Amino acid sequence: MRLRSLEEASEQCTMQRQGHPLRKNSQKQFIEIMGFWVLTPKTKQTAPLTIAAARGYTDCARHLIRQGAELDARVGGRAALHEACARAQSDCVQLLLTFGAKANVLSEEGTTPLHLCTAPESLQCAKLLLEAGATVNLAAQDSEMTPLHVAAARGLEEHVALYLEHGANVHLRTSQGETALNAACAGAEGPSSCRRHQAAARRLLEAGADARAAGRKRHTPLHNACANGCGGLAELLLRHGACAGVPNGAGHTPMDCALQAVQDAPNWEPEVLFSALLDYGAEPVRPEMLKHCANFPRALEVLLNAYPYVPSCDTWVEAVLPELWQEHEAFYTSALCMVNQPRRLQHLARLAVRAQLGGRCRQAIASLPLPPVLRDYLMLRAEGRIQ
Repeated sequence: MRLRSLEEASEQCTMQRQGHPLRKNSQKQFIEIMGFWVLTPKTKQTAPLTIAAARGYTDCARHLIRQGAELDARVGGRAALHEACARAQSDCVQLLLTFGAKANVLSEEGTTPLHLCTAPESLQCAKLLLEAGATVNLAAQDSEMTPLHVAAARGLEEHVALYLEHGANVHLRTSQGETALNAACAGAEGPSSCRRHQAAARRLLEAGADARAAGRKRHTPLHNACANGCGGLAELLLRHGACAGVPNGAGHTPMDCALQAVQDAPNWEPEVLFSALLDYGAEPVRPEMLKHCANFPRALEVLLNAYPYVPSCDTWVEAVLPELWQEHEAFYTSALCMVNQPRRLQHLARLAVRAQLGGRCRQAIASLPLPPVLRDYLMLRAEGRIQ
């Protein structure tokens, strides 16, 4: 590959977007420079070393460095090391660090290269940075997010584990008062990503993260997990001491957040989340909230069985889709027939047992010397009808 002099390359690669000599081709997405193709920069400026590092052109980067390219120059706001990490170019990260690039170089936004290790493929980049002396607890200047916050929010379990091994502090908070655990739970946007974020959250909890730590709006990790419909993540938090009934700044409990999330994630099983919250001490939902899960018969059954009687169906019956009513007619009909009717003594007895156990229901019932069928009954397992 033919390379021109550094001065000539810099003249063509470091440019202002306005007044660029290639105005006739401004609609094109790339230009040819130094014998290889590079994308037209969206930012106002860029530099040869930054382009080479971002693209993984190790030989080009080495040549530019030997010709005197400034390693930590922040042309366009970021140094070459930032861009190499953002693109998970570990070979270029190794090269830059070997030649003396600063592992803690700050971008104009106040972030370090470690903050930009945001993809699973960037794990090796993070390892190289830490080996070169990157500060794992260095917070971004404005958001005050640490690399641990970033990794947790992305559900990057291996990154989280790596940072914890290097002394990351699980109790540090962002400018919004959020811990890394809250970031992990907030980042689990829907059941599809819950498993990854649950694994990251487990690492944080094992390292001593506080499951009850709330941000400025008193939104706890459990509120976030419930709002995202992550039953497994919510149960993990509950096992580590999260409070099932605490309201946030708007007065919403985790159960309220879970109910409001039902419509946004129609393919998950909300009864799993509702059961976990009830087993750990959440109060039965307000009857007017039942409409949110009217089209989820198993979830509705769990919630109705938390009452000593079936409340009025006026708040939810009209919300049931006709085709769903036809498919689950036995359940819906049984619920209507039991409105304001006395429940079985057996049902009242299980509510009394659960009330006595309080927030210890799940662990205590599992250890009782009872037949599995009776344990399931105490745990409010769905049966397909209200009796």
